[in-house]
Amino acid sequence: LVNEITTLHCHLEANHSGKYHNWAKSAKFLSKLPGDVKKCKEADREVQHTLDCDLREKDPEQVVVPYSDKLFRQTAVKWVVATDQPIQALEHPIFKKLVDVAARAKNGVKIPGRKVTWGEIKHLFKDHLTRLRTELNV
Repeated sequence: LVNEITTLHCHLEANHSGKYHNWAKSAKFLSKLPGDVKKCKEADREVQHTLDCDLREKDPEQVVVPYSDKLFRQTAVKWVVATDQPIQALEHPIFKKLVDVAARAKNGVKIPGRKVTWGEIKHLFKDHLTRLRTELNV
């Protein structure tokens, strides 16, 4: 006989399968005997597999929603209502500039969080005070 794994597996299955199965069960080992492997493959074929473990949902921040005028209008109205803005907020030049800047984004817009926004507001306020002092002292 040739000393190969497949030959040894066949020998174990033919002559020592009871002892092997007892050992595999006590050692919590998956049987590698040819007949057991074949049964596992057949059972695996009968089970319908899903892609759940292979599919990942994108983070909401990564999802880029395709633009449409209708979607923009609906979202703008929802923003006005949800943030209790006056209707004229949509006509404000700064809002229009915000939309123009966002429209140039290639892969969506990353909206800054509270800390970043607060830092930008403080920086803007300090710059405004500095310019005001300069103008009043001249």
